[in-house]
Amino acid sequence: MHSRPRTPSSRSKVLVLGAGNFGSCLADHLGDSEHDVNIWSRHERFVEHFNIHHRNPDYLKDHEFSTNIHAVGPQIPDADFIKNMDVLLFAIPTQALRDTLIKLQPSLTADKLPLLIFVNKGIETSTQALTLEIIVDTCGSHVAKMATFISGPSFAKEIVRRQPTSVSVASLTESQAQRASELFHQPWFRCYTGGDPIGLELAGALKNVYAIAAGMADGLGFENNTRAGLITRGLAEMTRIGTAYGASPLTFMGLAGVGDLFLTCSSPTSRNYTVGYRLGKGESLDDIIRTIGSVAEGVTTAKGVKKIIDEMGLSAAIANGIYEILYEGKQVQVGVQELMCRPPSRELDLPAQAGEPARRLLGKLGMESWEG
Repeated sequence: MHSRPRTPSSRSKVLVLGAGNFGSCLADHLGDSEHDVNIWSRHERFVEHFNIHHRNPDYLKDHEFSTNIHAVGPQIPDADFIKNMDVLLFAIPTQALRDTLIKLQPSLTADKLPLLIFVNKGIETSTQALTLEIIVDTCGSHVAKMATFISGPSFAKEIVRRQPTSVSVASLTESQAQRASELFHQPWFRCYTGGDPIGLELAGALKNVYAIAAGMADGLGFENNTRAGLITRGLAEMTRIGTAYGASPLTFMGLAGVGDLFLTCSSPTSRNYTVGYRLGKGESLDDIIRTIGSVAEGVTTAKGVKKIIDEMGLSAAIANGIYEILYEGKQVQVGVQELMCRPPSRELDLPAQAGEPARRLLGKLGMESWEG
């Protein structure tokens, strides 16, 4: 699909932090939408190659990127550079986000705060913190309240080919979600806004764990019945965890929930699915991580999810099973057998009491509640 780009109402200066698959494709999308885009990488080799050839030497190698994009790095941009930006887009792994925000925090001034957009999907393993909480801890509640989050079924290789894509955009501040939506919205890229960033973050992180499960099932040779059951039960489990955390259950019915879950559980393009598939074929996790070539955040997210569900006392058999296979040496076949031999239970079961983790986070934000 190659519709004519919609001319933005104003040309924005954008800094994309992270030159992986997703950061690169979003930089290209914004550059092609007539914004002035800088993409930061900590690798000098990338910066030099990109500025000469307009190609990413590591990801989306066959794609020629918009000439509106300039690569910067390997040092993180200084305060004068940051203060000249209208938009900061964070596309770096969740486990590296805290250190990056600590370095950038002195450059973020309350009187001229750029639009902050986060597209990483994961849970910080050392603290079980969502990105929203990492922002509070490093930059303060004012910055966190203004942050926006984008998630949904959106493979990078399809975005750069301008295939129709739809995503969710959420923020605690409605006007910021609307700004991010207007920045990205094009005939091939639809944005839908919402006010539940906690649910959107949890959905984006959790679906990676269930994608590993779906890949395992395919690697073991199971077919359509098994995959459909895993996706459906994974969605039920995601919704139970999210509701107990304090998110709106409706968020998991949207693009960031069922949409992204279906995509990552049903396509070999998904890195997390690939990890699961190779585990199902009998490979070791160490060998897979060493050779996969990019971050599969479901592997680290499984640790954070395990601690969260244990803290809340939730039943989450699939997530628990994936953790045991990844980190406790349980054989994939044994995990499947134990899952299928569990006693019958109610199909849909939301927790009676919900929201303690979210209440703690809202306390850090100085808020009593929010409309998710």
